[in-house]
Amino acid sequence: MSILHAIILAIIEGLTEFLPISSTGHMILYSSFAGIASEPFVKLFTVAIQFGAILSVLVLYIKRFFRSIQFYIKLFVAFIPAAVFGLLLSDVIDSLLESAMGVAVSLLIGGIILLFVDKWFDRPRIDDSEDIDLWNAFKIGLFQCIAMIPGVSRSGASIVGGMSQGISRKAAAEFSFFLAVPTMFAATGKKMLDYFMDGNTLTTEQWKLFAIGNVVAFIVAMLAIRFFISFLTKYGFKVFGWYRIIMGLIIIGLLLSGMQMEVV
Repeated sequence: MSILHAIILAIIEGLTEFLPISSTGHMILYSSFAGIASEPFVKLFTVAIQFGAILSVLVLYIKRFFRSIQFYIKLFVAFIPAAVFGLLLSDVIDSLLESAMGVAVSLLIGGIILLFVDKWFDRPRIDDSEDIDLWNAFKIGLFQCIAMIPGVSRSGASIVGGMSQGISRKAAAEFSFFLAVPTMFAATGKKMLDYFMDGNTLTTEQWKLFAIGNVVAFIVAMLAIRFFISFLTKYGFKVFGWYRIIMGLIIIGLLLSGMQMEVV
């Protein structure tokens, strides 16, 4: 994988990780067109650059992370379902990741849902993420588990989960960003551990790609989060719904035409 590929994948990660449009679907599409081989290092890279995206949340919301111990308790409660199901269903998740068609279908179905979600949950009772209680946090964590199906979108699932609990779009989105920190950190750590446990090593050049990728993902994710909060508050999910539908149809069309796509 070249430096250019690393930069583009990091841009994709930064743009799509916190938007409800699935980073996996976009990485599949780019990797297939760019001819990037689905090898262990590439798979590790696409997960490890999430660390840069995590840092963007910490920087943008640094005051929230030092406000109270209750904040961390809520995040821990919301994180528990993903931790449990992630360990129990790791083999199933890996098998799902082998199907580009499955990702495309998830994009399509998720897009259709986003077209209507604003109407389904149009009477929020909670306007501030700090007012989310432990039971709400746990249920949001359960919704986040749906994103273990590739193409669903972690942010999309957790935000919709929050809105289903009477939480406003903005508050649900912010809590989704906060929840991303332990979730993505754990996923990155596990992927790194598995990589080295399988006997793989990292060269100086590969460490360089990691550094570049995380810096780019950090910068792009900061911009994406700022844009998303503003856009979501004003316009809702419909645009993202149509975007997902178009993306899903493009991938399905390419697969049916005989194009081979590997899930990175």
